[in-house]
Amino acid sequence: MSSIAGVKFREYGNIYYFEIKDLEVSMGDWVVVDQGQGLGEVVVLRDDVPADAESDELKQVSRLAENEDLVRHQENEGLSREAFQYCLDCVRQRKLDMKLVDVEVFFDRSKIIFYFTAPNRIDFRELVKDLVKNYRTRIELRQIGVRHETQMVGAVGNCGMVCCCRRFLRKFAPVTIKMAKEQNLFLNPAKISGICGRLLCCLSYEQQNYEEFHRACPKLGKKYFTEDGSVKVLRANMFRNSVSLLTEFNEEMEVTLEEWAEMKATRPDQALQDAARAAAKKAAEDAARKEQEEREAEEEEARRAEMEKELEARAEAEGVDVETLREQLIRKPGVKSAEPVKRTSRGKRKRKRKPKSEE
Repeated sequence: MSSIAGVKFREYGNIYYFEIKDLEVSMGDWVVVDQGQGLGEVVVLRDDVPADAESDELKQVSRLAENEDLVRHQENEGLSREAFQYCLDCVRQRKLDMKLVDVEVFFDRSKIIFYFTAPNRIDFRELVKDLVKNYRTRIELRQIGVRHETQMVGAVGNCGMVCCCRRFLRKFAPVTIKMAKEQNLFLNPAKISGICGRLLCCLSYEQQNYEEFHRACPKLGKKYFTEDGSVKVLRANMFRNSVSLLTEFNEEMEVTLEEWAEMKATRPDQALQDAARAAAKKAAEDAARKEQEEREAEEEEARRAEMEKELEARAEAEGVDVETLREQLIRKPGVKSAEPVKRTSRGKRKRKRKPKSEE
């Protein structure tokens, strides 16, 4: 027996999942749940929670709906139609620049939601006061977009079918003009726009297939060197999984992507691109090495300046000249001479011998 029920509170609303305990629930049953909407229809039965569920903590289905609950649901629908007309009259009376779309009444009538669209922000505080005064319950005015408006109202799309958002689509995926370009569609707003005026939601349905196809395809309009000679890519056909080529003999041929991979095509400027990348890499390495040397030189300069300051402070404390103190430190036993040191051929350090006359 299934333990998770997907409940839909409105015909075009989202599906919410609830836990079933000690109840026999079937598809199409009306149930009462511990939520504001209260009464909903079971549209999905499953054994686990889907990955796209809104919450991990599921509430429980309280009980199966009775006749009194269904009668109350019908009364709430009548109240929503009445509230829609009353709110519409108030909007016209106050001359507000807003379009009322739908009204939702919670099962226990603890809250009424008014959905509307507007081009700009609306100051509806006085409208809320009128609604609260008339219905004596919590009132919420929720502004929605044109896509949600089409979802609530419903319409027939360019394909002749009822809009996807009205039938089954509940979450809107982002749609861009780039999708229409990759699918080789004419960029005519009347052809690629829906009833809501936005780009068609169905453009995103096959976008993943087009992206995979274009990744495997050569670039259109470019020339390639193959085992059979040079060719130019004219066009690509995703449905045939093929590309059309123009040979050096001015003949057009169509090959599949598998045959294209076996041709081992290379771009004429591939060697130049590889050389440019190698030069850029070498330049970056040289710049990094130069920066490292400059940093080390600055650190050495700072270290010498600090040592010079310490020497000056010590000379001032002892009351001697800085150069005198430096010579004393150099001649002091245990202090290495500052004379140049050269290396022998074997790599051993060897000091410069003093002339015999000095000995």
